[in-house]
Amino acid sequence: MKNNIFRLKPIRDLLQDNSEGKSLNKVLGAFELTMLGVGAIIGTGIFVLTGVAAANYSGPALILSFIISGLACAFTGLCYAEFAAMVPVAGSAYTYGYAALGEIWAWIIGWDLILEYAVAIAAVAIGWSGYIVNLLEAVGIHLPKALINAPGINGGVVNLPAMLIIGVITSLLIIGVRESAKVNNIMVGIKLLVVVLFIILGVSHVKPSNWTPFMPYGWKGVFQGASIIFFAYIGFDAVSTAAEEVKNPQKDLPRGIIWSLIICTVLYIIVSAILTGMVPYLQFKETSAPVAFALQQIGINWGSALVSVGAVCGITSVLLVMMFGQTRVFFAMSRDGLLPKAFGEVHPKFKTPVKSTILVGIVTALMAGFTPIGIVAELTNIGTLAAFIIVSAAVIVLRRKQPDLHRSFKCPFVPVVPSLAIIFCGYLIYSLPRITQYRFIAWLLIGLVVYFLYGIKNSALSEKKETIQEEYAS
Repeated sequence: MKNNIFRLKPIRDLLQDNSEGKSLNKVLGAFELTMLGVGAIIGTGIFVLTGVAAANYSGPALILSFIISGLACAFTGLCYAEFAAMVPVAGSAYTYGYAALGEIWAWIIGWDLILEYAVAIAAVAIGWSGYIVNLLEAVGIHLPKALINAPGINGGVVNLPAMLIIGVITSLLIIGVRESAKVNNIMVGIKLLVVVLFIILGVSHVKPSNWTPFMPYGWKGVFQGASIIFFAYIGFDAVSTAAEEVKNPQKDLPRGIIWSLIICTVLYIIVSAILTGMVPYLQFKETSAPVAFALQQIGINWGSALVSVGAVCGITSVLLVMMFGQTRVFFAMSRDGLLPKAFGEVHPKFKTPVKSTILVGIVTALMAGFTPIGIVAELTNIGTLAAFIIVSAAVIVLRRKQPDLHRSFKCPFVPVVPSLAIIFCGYLIYSLPRITQYRFIAWLLIGLVVYFLYGIKNSALSEKKETIQEEYAS
């Protein structure tokens, strides 16, 4: 049993999965990957979470919270880049864990990512619904409360807009990744223009007095704020899930991961500084749309309206990339037999995992339509942080076990950089609410039951007669 759960999937087998008939369509370059990363990273973080973190945790020191989260992601991103270039196969952290740590760790990461993406998709769809409803009300269109809220919230029966947008994104992802990337590029372009517009409009209205006190909640608040806004950074994980669909993964994947992180971190720091300088941080308790709210407070209502439109585009692109990442992780696990193999099939015409995409669309639409997300969205953060820790550890392990493997991109200063990633991410997990940690443990325990009842018996590696573990024993 021990040998079974820790069996490794050789990198040559992972690359063989990327063969004709089983592989996805290779249509993405460095630009598309960077835009995918920016598409997922800039959205909910700027347009929603900045206000929450500033008002309740960090105050004006939100700048420091973004820097801390950005550092954690920078260290982890270098680890991801090494694996992504070496194993350009769908599955992201799940695939990397399978190659370096063994099947049980791969399962834990994959099960973790399923939760991360599913909760994120539902939460982002609900946020999208809120912005759309507000925009419609601004032009005099009022939808029935029963159709815009989950059961038990303000007379709600179903959050129909949230379900509809997931249906649209699901259809787009089924048609093909090239088409999805084109739509994403347009939406990312719009929201970047809106973010730049906010910076131009807001910088002249900054009052340094609003930055005092700078750390009203102390360093504890800064780190708690960093753990909350970490949701804003998880997009680069979705970049690595696209590995199998990249034309030149050895060069383009590291570039896409690193450039998207750099662009977004710089914009986050600038926006958070201007935002907390324009409006006293406590006022953000009153709104879930802090960027538009700040412009309203200084009388630039037309700018506020444009920001709301940009927010819709921003959140839509986040939703698109999140769903893309979820379907690719599910596809990879199914192809390995750890989940039903039917979901690991590629459509002959569209070259996309249609069954996985439909399943993810149905489940997340039901979650978004009938579940008030609330604090459960924090599960996205803890799931992401746990995956980051395992990937960083996997880099150290694989460097020791297989130092001669060809690595077209190498994470610098191993084991220092991966160790820093583990420390940063571990402390951010510690900073999350205890109830979130308990829920995460419960989810992992459920996953272990599923693995031992189904996954270990149906794993594709079980069909091999040779003991793969022996290949790594030298």
